[in-house]
Amino acid sequence: MRRAFLAITGLAASTTALVVLKGSPGTTQVAQDLPAAQPVNPTPQGADPSVAPAAAGDPAGAAPKPSVSAGAPASPKPSRSTARPSGTRTTAKAPTTPRTTTKAPQPTTRRVTGPGVDNEYGYVQVQIVVSGNRIVEAISLSLPSGGESDIHSGDVRDRYNGTGGEVVQKQSANLNTVSGATETSNSYKQSLRGAIEQAF
Repeated sequence: MRRAFLAITGLAASTTALVVLKGSPGTTQVAQDLPAAQPVNPTPQGADPSVAPAAAGDPAGAAPKPSVSAGAPASPKPSRSTARPSGTRTTAKAPTTPRTTTKAPQPTTRRVTGPGVDNEYGYVQVQIVVSGNRIVEAISLSLPSGGESDIHSGDVRDRYNGTGGEVVQKQSANLNTVSGATETSNSYKQSLRGAIEQAF
C-alpha cells in the first residue's frame, strides 16, 4: 500500500515537471511576441524630440523649454554692434602745407645829426629823424641867438623844423630861404644836407 502511494506520487511529480519544462519555451515565445512597453510620457507624433514635455503641475499651454544637449554650446546672446552704418563716410582732411608769412621789416627810426656850420651870426646844427627811407622830423640843435638873431632864428625854426615843416614836406635840403634870415637859412640847409647824405 505504501509502495503504491509512493509510486503514484512520484509519477505525478514527474508529469508535473515535464509539463512545466515543455511550457517554458512557449511562454518565452509569447513574451517575445508581446509589444515593448511604451514610455509613460510618449512624445507626440510630429513634436520636436529635443523639447521635453510639460511636467505635471505646469499650466496647460506653457511653452516648452528647449533641452540643451550635452556638449552643444548654448546659443550666444546677440551682441550690439558698434560698427558704423555702411552709408556714413569718414573723410580724412588732406594735409595742408603750413603758410609761411614773411612780414615786411619794420622801419627802424634813427636820428642823424648834420655837421655844425658857423656864420657871422652864430652856430647852426640840424638833426633829422629818419624812418625807413623818409625824413619824419627835423630839429634845429643850435641856432644863432641874441638881439635880432633870436627873431630870425625863430622864423627859421618855425619854417623848417617839426613833423610838418618844410624839411618833411620836401624830403630834401632844397628849402625856401626865410626872409630876413638869409645867412641862418643857408647854414641850416648846409647842415641838413650833410645829415641827409649820412642817412641815405
